[in-house]
Amino acid sequence: MCNQIYSSPDFSSFLSFPHPFTELDYLTALSYRSRDLETYLTEIVRGVSRFIQSDWTIVTISSEDKVEIIASTIEMDQNSGFLLHDTLIEDVIQSGKPVIIPDSRQLLYSNKVPSNYLAYLGVPLKIGDGDVIGTICSFLEKPRLFLASEINIIELFAQRTSIAIENHRLYQQQLRLNQCLSQEVLSYSAELKKSQENFLERERLAAIGEFTAMIVHEVRNPLTTIEMGLEYAERRLKSDADQERLTLAVEEAQRLNRLLQEILSYAKPQILNLVSLDAGEFLDDIISQVQELPEAKGRFVSYCRERQVFSVLADKDKLRQVFINILRNAFEAIPLQETVTCSIISDVNPGYITIQFHNKGEPIPTDILPKLTTPFCSTKPSGTGLGLAICKRIITAHKGELLIESSFSGTMVTVQLPSLKNNTIV
Repeated sequence: MCNQIYSSPDFSSFLSFPHPFTELDYLTALSYRSRDLETYLTEIVRGVSRFIQSDWTIVTISSEDKVEIIASTIEMDQNSGFLLHDTLIEDVIQSGKPVIIPDSRQLLYSNKVPSNYLAYLGVPLKIGDGDVIGTICSFLEKPRLFLASEINIIELFAQRTSIAIENHRLYQQQLRLNQCLSQEVLSYSAELKKSQENFLERERLAAIGEFTAMIVHEVRNPLTTIEMGLEYAERRLKSDADQERLTLAVEEAQRLNRLLQEILSYAKPQILNLVSLDAGEFLDDIISQVQELPEAKGRFVSYCRERQVFSVLADKDKLRQVFINILRNAFEAIPLQETVTCSIISDVNPGYITIQFHNKGEPIPTDILPKLTTPFCSTKPSGTGLGLAICKRIITAHKGELLIESSFSGTMVTVQLPSLKNNTIV
């Protein structure tokens, strides 16, 4: 989870620290509703400082080559800005990952740590498009080993901070427009309100993600212990009846582990690593890969596309996840020796690339069809109902659309992505 830029010696003599998830109740209780950003950020730095027992914690905002401290656990002068160059904050912003210094005395760059402090933890503040707008930084007077679980929690604090700052900026922008414009401001109000609702929705999803992370952590630990016990029992119990029961138990434990991972995938924010790619060639590669899936055995794929480049701006890993999930579902819906048809075209919806997947399986009931992309709705007896829900979140993050139609001629899943020349994600 973290990028440990600096190394350190043995820390076995360091003090132990409290269980990291005891702070999640405090984090979940934080709510930015009054638009009092100063008070909210003060609560953030206090929570971070208390959580890792730091001596000084700050929230910074960077613009061009300058840094401004906008919240601090220590009272500071009003003029609390400084140059970004050659600072630890610059290291955090440039890497986009946490910077950890357990003991600055062991480092060549110890001059970057303020005097009287030995340990440092800096976490980036990222907004929806992945840009880093600032940091949460903590300084400690004594050396300190930071655990991965602790850094995960600080990243949740950073996520809430970024959302609050973006909401505050949006609100201030709306106030300025209301003061300066008359009739024109009315045309922008609906768009600004929608944007604000989107930010609030992201804040709600972030809170759900925090709660989910806590629950999954608490379930996964005892589940690991159970799996270890089952593995031990498999080695000691030799009868066929015992082995049959243990195999079933192990399979169920593995299924629960997969479910926990899918819940985490759905709950966490969709931050995209966008690159330009030809959707036609990309889908061609995906189809070659899925032929090796167990679900594809004895089934075929027919792929049709126009002779042109279908340029889109997309996250390759997340788009691969979407296409493989759709194709896997299509294979499971048809009998052996049947074919899934794939096509990619550009003239269905102007400005968009359209990718379609058609199978000739049994029609999906009309009462279930509208719910397929909602969590925990599945037509498969052993399905979790999260696959298509995750796919929809990914496609929505790409400013695209996921459509599902079903009739007696089969089921059609359509993915529409903005073409590169019309893409507004950047």
